[in-house]
Amino acid sequence: MPELPEVEAARRAVEENCVGKKITKCIVADDSKVIDAVSRSDFEASVLGKLIVAAHRKGKNMWLQLDSPPFPSFQFGMAGAIYIKGVAVTKYKRSAVKDEDEWPSKYSKFFIELDDGLELSFTDKRRFAKVRLLEDPTSVPPVSELGPDALFEQMTLEKFTESLHKRKTEIKALLLDQSYISGIGNWVADEVLYQARIHPRQAASSLSDASCSILYQCIKEVIHLAVEVDADCSRFPLEWLFHFRWGKKPGKISGKKIDFITAGGRTTAYVPELQKLSGSADVKETGKTKRQASKKVSTADDTEKPTDSKEGDLGSVKSKKGAKAGAKGRKPAKKQKPEESDENNDSDAGTDCDTDQVVKKNAGNVTNRKRVGEEKLSKKRVQSNQTGRSSKRKAK
Repeated sequence: MPELPEVEAARRAVEENCVGKKITKCIVADDSKVIDAVSRSDFEASVLGKLIVAAHRKGKNMWLQLDSPPFPSFQFGMAGAIYIKGVAVTKYKRSAVKDEDEWPSKYSKFFIELDDGLELSFTDKRRFAKVRLLEDPTSVPPVSELGPDALFEQMTLEKFTESLHKRKTEIKALLLDQSYISGIGNWVADEVLYQARIHPRQAASSLSDASCSILYQCIKEVIHLAVEVDADCSRFPLEWLFHFRWGKKPGKISGKKIDFITAGGRTTAYVPELQKLSGSADVKETGKTKRQASKKVSTADDTEKPTDSKEGDLGSVKSKKGAKAGAKGRKPAKKQKPEESDENNDSDAGTDCDTDQVVKKNAGNVTNRKRVGEEKLSKKRVQSNQTGRSSKRKAK
């Protein structure tokens, strides 16, 4: 998150409310991780007094066309969002900034005020977004490296089918590849594969022409419908998998069990009864290869990131290592926060699975303390018995 529907909703809001207005004030955050390759002062000076001519988008990237370059460009990352004061832009599944928060938000990275008093802010709580100042956003990465946009530049069915038959990669991994089709992220990929009744780890080249045609139509319908309702998930059809996939929690959809596997390096929701894997002896129905079978995958869901198996079931890992560490008086090593990239990361800000990990971690710590306590108690009993025997010998 956010994916094509959310970014398109932001683009349309800017187009409807900001085009034709002049920028009279600009505040850029002093954050070199998000503000890329330009100083705060140069960025602000470059856009002050400029007229907003248009708002453009490709994939999950958006940029403002001004009456002269350079142009502000936004790569939304995991939690990037456009807010316009007094205007309902979109409702993210997990919005980083709430309506009751201060304005502009402390997470604001780019803030402008227009000549009619309207105010716009690009926020990013998790700091995986990128805000750039570019002469021509379409001629340089990341936009120049993107494949056709899933909304504006959809392939023909013939070209789509032909391209799938040439790819031996798993279908979900291919859909998440922004150089193949831009704009599809984790939740959209899960949704279209569920509706097309295709297993997320099915090889793209093994799909029949009929399956390719159904998938093509599902991509078109899901994207268009989500965009039509301005990415407001409360208006998505009730039968969509979207409403049941978050937090890696057990559940059912239409009475059928939802399972979670790893596909394309991402936590993936699917319905085994409807999405069956065929033609792969090395992949079990659980979606784990022989190598993965002994490793649990991180429960972090979506921003588009290849899952690091080291981030697995933290609770169980710590409970196993913690007993030895506790006995020797050492503390378990602290968990290091992984680096995440925009194109391969889709972890949701504040997902329910974060809570799941905390519960597992706490459970592991409790187990460790219990084991250490039992060891200490056992030592005390041994010492007590030895003291008793010594006393009896002296008495004799």
